[in-house]
Formats: sequence, structure tokens, C-alpha cells
Amino acid sequence: MQPRARSDAQLVFLAEADRPKSVLRGATQCAGSRRENSGGLGWYTALYPLVLRDQAGPGVSINPGIAMLLIHGLTEIDAGDAPIHGTHDTAAIALTGSAAATRSFGLLPRDRAATFRALADQCEAAQTPDAIPARSLDRAQSVVADPETGGGTRPGCNATRAQPETRVGEKVRHSAPALRGALTARPDQWFGSQRHG
Repeated sequence: MQPRARSDAQLVFLAEADRPKSVLRGATQCAGSRRENSGGLGWYTALYPLVLRDQAGPGVSINPGIAMLLIHGLTEIDAGDAPIHGTHDTAAIALTGSAAATRSFGLLPRDRAATFRALADQCEAAQTPDAIPARSLDRAQSVVADPETGGGTRPGCNATRAQPETRVGEKVRHSAPALRGALTARPDQWFGSQRHG
């Protein structure tokens, strides 16, 4: 690919990468003023490995995790939001997300497309030492947000108290065990206020 054509392709992709800012998600921002969008969430969750790097296990590199979380939301341009506490056809979501990754990363020069796709697939599979904590921290965001938003990651999901543990806590236990205790207490703040409010 010629240098000009390569630059053009990269700029086309960057314009495409602006689109998650317009994809509204089910949850609200921590301030509760409006629904979050996929672009903002990508930036926000990419901060998690940077801030919580001391919670990661030995041998974990945070840079791949940051990259995974930054590009993870690009699939939501086509696939939309699948709330963590909702009920979904996970196989259908995986297929839609894969097609979305193929389309959006396909705008890049071939070498960059392959790199991005490998990161996205690694994040989705959550099997490598770098991807396991990244995916866990992506899920942890909902538990961090709920006390701030009055359960804002759960609208319309009929969430139970057990879901934060099964869908977040168990994942975090494998990648950042010290963080799990702090996260486990947070849902009680929301469920407790619902029970007694």
C-alpha cells in the first residue's frame, strides 16, 4: 500500500472510530445526568488497567489490556449494547460482534487490521494473561457504577443480587483477587437501598 493510500485508510478508520460516541447504552453515566455512550465507555474502561495495575497478577502487561478495551467498543457501532445484567443470546452477539470487527477493522491497512482484530479476539476470548484482567475490568465497571447511579447499569434487566458475583466477581477473582473484596461489597449498597428504601 502506498504511503498516501495507507494514511487515507487510517484516517477513514479514525473517522469511523468516532461513531461509538453516538451509540447510546442502557446504563447512565456515574453522574446520572444522561445515558453513557460506547465511545465514552471505551475511554473510561481503558483507565481501569492504568489505575489498577497494582491489582494485576504477575507477568500481566497493562498496555495490551488498555488497547483491548479501547477497541472493544468499536463492535458496538454495528452490534449495539448488550447490558451485562440482561438476558441475551450470547452466540448471536458473538457472531454480530465478529462481523462488526471484520467490517470496521477492514477499513485499516491490512497489517493494522490484523493487529486490531487479534486484540479484539483476544479480549473476547479472555484466555490470555493480558486479556483475562482486561475483560474482567470491563465487567467490573458496572459494579463500580451502580452505587453512583442508583443501579444505573440495571435498568429493565430485573437484576438479582447474585448476578454481580456470577457475572463479575468470579471473573475478577481469577485476575485481581484483592480487588474482588472491594467489588463484592458495592452491590449491597444498591440492593440494600432497594430493599430498605
